[in-house]
Amino acid sequence: MDLKILYEDNHLLFVIKPVNIPVQEDRTGDPDLLNVVKSDIKERYNKPGNVYVGMVHRLDRPVGGVMVFAKTSKAASRISDVIRKQEMEKKYLAIVRGVPDKEFAHLEDYLVKNKKKNIVHTSTRENKEAKRALLDFEVLGTKKGLSLLAITLHTGRPHQIRVQLASRGLPLYGDQKYGENVNKPGEQIALWSSELALPHPTKKEEIRISAAPPNEYPWNLF
Repeated sequence: MDLKILYEDNHLLFVIKPVNIPVQEDRTGDPDLLNVVKSDIKERYNKPGNVYVGMVHRLDRPVGGVMVFAKTSKAASRISDVIRKQEMEKKYLAIVRGVPDKEFAHLEDYLVKNKKKNIVHTSTRENKEAKRALLDFEVLGTKKGLSLLAITLHTGRPHQIRVQLASRGLPLYGDQKYGENVNKPGEQIALWSSELALPHPTKKEEIRISAAPPNEYPWNLF
């Protein structure tokens, strides 16, 4: 795996997660990003023994884009606290099938995950298992029945963007799970972690890192 580093210091490491690569080891046994990052740090700095890398957030396997890892336990603790307080800014780009009826929208839902089937669905506030999910989106362009959205994610629920948009008749391009009626097998899901911003764990400054999606279909339509 060719690891692309976007920013690095003593406490943080921002990288691009390739699409279709798991963030951490799973039952498939496929190479995972966490171990690739550990191996890279071990090799570049010639470190003996185990290398500490803290995983503080996740991206779904088919999703690519910006991810941050902690290089120290202090940084991991402080970033986890930032995420818990919803103070990490998370922006995504997504291409959906269809055209939203509004240029700007705020979506609020209550989501429940079926862990056995690994499927998330919308529910009601009264459901004790449901978790509140919030996002905003802006339509950046439309072409050939597809729309490019800029999304600000306010909560980090499993499959949140995919479910919230699909429930409004706007399934993500290539999403086989929540858009199986309109997407074909083999199409790559068009969801990209485009920007992360958070207070640095040791300095009094904000770190903001962004990356553009790959120059390939359907991204290159826009």
